[in-house]
Amino acid sequence: MPRDGLDPAGACRIGGLYKRSVFLFGLVAIGLGIALLVETAVAGGGSTGYLLGVLFLALGIGRIFLLRRR
Repeated sequence: MPRDGLDPAGACRIGGLYKRSVFLFGLVAIGLGIALLVETAVAGGGSTGYLLGVLFLALGIGRIFLLRRR
């Protein structure tokens, strides 16, 4: 409707910021997962470290996958 107060250009800026933030969060989660796996391997192993590393990797990859799917 005319003059309803919505700003389509502003909505695009917020959507773009959201997508960049989600992508950055995914990259950080992937980095944490890799770091956990490496530190666990260097320390001699441990099922908890490997499990958390794989879960963080899956979290990051899943977030980026879902973001790109739209």
